[in-house]
Amino acid sequence: MHIGGEGKVEALGKGVRAALDAAKAVRKKASQPRDRSGAPPIPTPSVIDAAKVEAALGAKGAAKDGMVKVVIGRAATMADCGCKVGKVMGVNTWAAFAGRDGAAVVDGDFAVVEGELQPVLIRALRGGGIHVIAIHHHMTGEEPRILFLHYWGRGPVAALGKTLKALHAIGEVVVQIGTAGLTRRAPAHSSISSSPTRPETRVEKFTQI
Repeated sequence: MHIGGEGKVEALGKGVRAALDAAKAVRKKASQPRDRSGAPPIPTPSVIDAAKVEAALGAKGAAKDGMVKVVIGRAATMADCGCKVGKVMGVNTWAAFAGRDGAAVVDGDFAVVEGELQPVLIRALRGGGIHVIAIHHHMTGEEPRILFLHYWGRGPVAALGKTLKALHAIGEVVVQIGTAGLTRRAPAHSSISSSPTRPETRVEKFTQI
């Protein structure tokens, strides 16, 4: 895991030290990495109520073999051709539920811009008990630059959906804009974001396609 930050040496050092100490504490309890979560197995076969998933996320899903998947597209443009891409081309956020309504597992992707990654997704996901599995690119030359965050979590459908709903660009999301301390509130079915690391920081509105 690569890290980066800016600030006073003392503050940065304190943050790194806290992370190292936390890692040591985990290794002290278990010297070997676990290959299982320790939680009981997810009930099989899956019997997820699509209506409950849709109610939790506020979006329509597709059901198959007792599982339910919700896919939400995001708009982007490829720089080399000016082509618009979105949901059908894989620029999407999705969540797939399996198990039972009271004991479910969810996994999926978030398609996000850089300014949303840390404050909106990682902190909110971990605060809701959902694990961040990977963060990487699926494309090159797209605008805005899209990152894909993979996640995984367990719990009741209602609880998992509550954590995911605001992050799926469905409801209202408040995002800090750049370094000016300005905020804007996005209407339903959209999100407001920016890239604070770029000099031309601006507010952009992305809608689903």
